[in-house]
Amino acid sequence: ISFASVIYNKPLNRAQDSCSQRCGELLGTCSCQVTCQSLGICCPDYKEFCLQISPYSGSLMGGKVFLIENTILNGSSPLTCRFKKKIKTSGYVAKDGKAHCISPLLYETGFIPFEVSTDDELTFPYSGTWLSVHHSKVSDGEKCTLVNETKWQYYGTPNTDGNLSLTWMHQALAATHINIEVWGYQETGDSYAENWLAEWKYLYTLAREIPNSGKFSFIPEPAKGNYSMWDFGILRITPSSYSDGQSNIPSVWSSEHALAWHLGKDFRNDSNSWATAKCIEWDRKEEKLPNFMEEIIDCPCTLAQARADTGRFHTDYGCDIEKGSVCTYHPGAVHCVRAVQASPQYASGQQCCYDSTGTQILTRDSTGGSTPDRGHDWGSPPFLKPPRIPGFSHWLYDVISFYYCCLWSDNCHVYMQRRPSSDCRTYRPPRAASAFGDPHFLTFDGLNFTFKGQGEYTLVESDLTSLRVQGRTQQAHFLNGTGAQVTGLSAVAMQENNSDVIEVRYSQDLNLEVLLNQKVVNFSEQSWMDLKGLFLHSTVDQNITVMFSSGSGVEIRGSRGFLTLTVLLPEKFMNHTQGLFGVMNGYSEDEYTFKNKTTMPVHASPQQLFEFGAHWAVENGTSLFTYDTESLLNKFFYGEKHNASFLPVFFPYEDPTDPLVKEMVLLCDSDPFCRFDILTTGSLQVGSSTKVSHQNHKLLVENLKPDMSLLLVISCGWLDHPTNGRKNGTNYLLASTIGFTCNQGYELTGSKERTCQLTGTWSGDTSSC
Repeated sequence: ISFASVIYNKPLNRAQDSCSQRCGELLGTCSCQVTCQSLGICCPDYKEFCLQISPYSGSLMGGKVFLIENTILNGSSPLTCRFKKKIKTSGYVAKDGKAHCISPLLYETGFIPFEVSTDDELTFPYSGTWLSVHHSKVSDGEKCTLVNETKWQYYGTPNTDGNLSLTWMHQALAATHINIEVWGYQETGDSYAENWLAEWKYLYTLAREIPNSGKFSFIPEPAKGNYSMWDFGILRITPSSYSDGQSNIPSVWSSEHALAWHLGKDFRNDSNSWATAKCIEWDRKEEKLPNFMEEIIDCPCTLAQARADTGRFHTDYGCDIEKGSVCTYHPGAVHCVRAVQASPQYASGQQCCYDSTGTQILTRDSTGGSTPDRGHDWGSPPFLKPPRIPGFSHWLYDVISFYYCCLWSDNCHVYMQRRPSSDCRTYRPPRAASAFGDPHFLTFDGLNFTFKGQGEYTLVESDLTSLRVQGRTQQAHFLNGTGAQVTGLSAVAMQENNSDVIEVRYSQDLNLEVLLNQKVVNFSEQSWMDLKGLFLHSTVDQNITVMFSSGSGVEIRGSRGFLTLTVLLPEKFMNHTQGLFGVMNGYSEDEYTFKNKTTMPVHASPQQLFEFGAHWAVENGTSLFTYDTESLLNKFFYGEKHNASFLPVFFPYEDPTDPLVKEMVLLCDSDPFCRFDILTTGSLQVGSSTKVSHQNHKLLVENLKPDMSLLLVISCGWLDHPTNGRKNGTNYLLASTIGFTCNQGYELTGSKERTCQLTGTWSGDTSSC
């Protein structure tokens, strides 16, 4: 951007500047950055070398054909596409003269750089990015469907036989005839050692030269030779013109699944014995592996906490209360969440399930309890090596073993001993701060104030992880279009350590935009993105959640042209924050702390608060914002970061004869922020939006119960039933009581009831029969 300030509105001498192999850079007299297009300062060959593609995403299994929107790649050239500087696939130019690449098999998710060569791989001057997606997150239309998938995965067990069928979109492959192949997944080498490697391997062709009709049925035969050793895999459909098992060709893959249908006669003759032997073998292997349970985050104590802690936990789509709580593997649960981040050393995952009362279900009480994972389902950077392969490491260590022990045999107790639920004794909820309306700030420690400066400000920053969240405010307008003397949040930008930079903003035509490293992100194909140092999620109604690797979370939603922002920070950020959201330390008296650590009293006047806010204006050198229009450049890049000449209304006048005031009283009741915003903008809709945001914040704080006092949710941990007796109750939180009774012929010693106390210990004595 400093470059833009030099060359903006000046004639360009562009002769020597080319974007060949330089996309994303600022050159001497022109730009190859994405912002150059709207600023009109691109090098003349920007569109030739900096590639736009469609579609922009596909499964990490590869085989997706994508169009390169570039007219320069002419029809006669052989194209080579190269991903990550090393994986090559053959590109081609179609009859219509348009260039295409084929995505490769990858063992990672996220944006993957690729380049194109037209000179037999001498140079790769054209470049772009491809979004590699977790295989279970691509749309069903991109995969072939196993009709009645349960039947596929139980085939050969008692009462499951007959035909199997699969269907696919035949338009997905430009071929009249296709082959259907079976692939298996394995991880070889020594666990947690350098030689531990992941591999998808072609096994055999199930059907050859069949019509590309979109459907196929067959009666499975046990696989020949040692192929039945492969019990976890996937199907691939390819045009018949390619050779068996050829890599990185146009493909449609099935979902990954347990290959019960191709296992040998020993499985079909006695699946229970076969699976029992496998379960015991898995148990022995687990015995020798390190204990990953010690480093995974504990579960939230309640369903309310689990759904509120969006920086660290995300809905497990296999058991989702929003989708009707279809919890196949967790009977009795209504909702499960997974920890967003894998554990630091072993890249393990956490899962937490809750019943209809909001109480956590533990596997020690029910098979519907949550089970942690040796391999995190979403994988973990740097990916590429076990157990960090997205989806597939998890299948190998935590899912196929569940089939061995729980689904194909009656040894679930073996599985649950290795994968017991974590309780919540060490869980500490995050703290939340919010900004909304024109704009009102609610700090981590519960203070609230209104700051209506116009400019760009540090909302929170932390020396702990170099976290920075910055907000831009712009003038609000009355319904007739004239400017009001207040502002609202129009953009929020954020980064942690050297992560990607995310910005959420309202565009000039009041569309909500999300920018990734200055480029607008399109959520039409993917609503979830694994990015550098963070996960990005967008709901259908454009609620944006950013989950950083530290566990800090940022939620943004738009309403009436203003943004509502919530920042969630884990306990480790205590005493490590500054900015408009104050010092997070459980003590509200020092919220108005300046950069030099001096403080202002909490009863400061609105004018003094205005000066405090102005103090936190960002500087160009540390700004995370994108300046890609003349208006943004002039107003925020060349202009002051805090507009000192903009003086807001501090005390809006309330005219009792004004009909708007009567409606305001009815709508807002006692909510001061709602009343303030209606008086300053003249809009009941803005006031209503403010009221909703304020209520949402209060509900969030209530659900998280962040006070490190009596409000903290306390767990006393699991209590077992006495031998030869029973217990009633599975709630182990503060004030819960568990009762004990003995079987007939036995007498109870110890306590008949035990209650969870404030100290985190159970009252009474151990009960026995």
